[in-house]
Amino acid sequence: MRNCLREMRKARGLNQAELAERLEISRQTVIAIEADRYDPSLPMAYRMAAFFAVPVEALFFNPWKAD
Repeated sequence: MRNCLREMRKARGLNQAELAERLEISRQTVIAIEADRYDPSLPMAYRMAAFFAVPVEALFFNPWKAD
């Protein structure tokens, strides 16, 4: 699943370890999500969106959605 986690993290001035600590996940998970190698669970996606105060749809993109 495509996402803009890296851009949102950098806009907040956080490194991957700091974001992982705040979200209570591993740094490796943050790295994998940012690289589009891991799709977070729905609860984790909502927790991430809440942290950035955006809707889930602003953080994650549906690859099957027609433009």
